[in-house]
Amino acid sequence: MPTITVKDGTQIHYKDWGSGQPIVFSHGWPLTADDWDNQMPYFGQLGYPVIAHDRRGHGRSEQTWDGNEEPLSTKRVMAAKQQLGRGSSK
Repeated sequence: MPTITVKDGTQIHYKDWGSGQPIVFSHGWPLTADDWDNQMPYFGQLGYPVIAHDRRGHGRSEQTWDGNEEPLSTKRVMAAKQQLGRGSSK
């Protein structure tokens, strides 16, 4: 199960298909990265790399009590993308 460790030590599960600047899929409550499994192959077949993640506290990511606010989640996705070598964290 691929995971990355974000700044506060939380383990985040992700799917990373393809290479290059990706389309990032982010689910809402209470879903998981698996909810994008029908859309991700479509974009992959068009030549776009794709990443989907289980937000903290969801699916296969670590269950946390704090830090689930949306602005922080966006910052974490961007940091994760940079950690995977897939673009800037800006």
